[in-house]
Amino acid sequence: MQSYPIHTDHELLRKLHQGDEMAFAEIYNRYWKCLYTSAHNILQVKEVAQDAVQEVFVSLWKRRQALQVDVLQSYLHQAVRFQVFKAIRAEKTDQQFFNRLALVSKDILFEDPVLFKELEHLYQQLIQSLPPDEKEIFLLHRDGGLTYKQIAEQKNISVKTVEKKMSHALREIRFGLDDAMAVMIAAYLMQ
Repeated sequence: MQSYPIHTDHELLRKLHQGDEMAFAEIYNRYWKCLYTSAHNILQVKEVAQDAVQEVFVSLWKRRQALQVDVLQSYLHQAVRFQVFKAIRAEKTDQQFFNRLALVSKDILFEDPVLFKELEHLYQQLIQSLPPDEKEIFLLHRDGGLTYKQIAEQKNISVKTVEKKMSHALREIRFGLDDAMAVMIAAYLMQ
């Protein structure tokens, strides 16, 4: 009988590719705890962190024959980050996480002016990516200080149309910034 704990990650991956369940069990035993710790440090919810790690291992087993992995540990940590972001987007976490996220993001932005500049640049890119009419309405409201009624009169459109276009613009900007902040904060927390 082979002793799997002495196998290198590369050997375990080769055996996993061949469907070796013992190699999979060794990978699981070797990495589960550190992956769980990483996920829990961000999510702060035991069950959600466990689910994120479980998803990584389920995917690893299902995709074992197609996987092209150079460094197993890096691959697994990246996969956990993805699952953490997915959990955040799915809003599986509680309000405590969002409160912590707000505090951490504020600290990061004050401590790291480069990160703040990157976020400001992304914000400008998101505005520029809006459809021209939405961008104009957004800028008239944000920079010009015009009310929705004033914008509607100036553009000769209904207030409802202004509301609809502003709502869409704000949603696009918020989603873009939410994703970017989640990535930046998770990377910061996992350092």
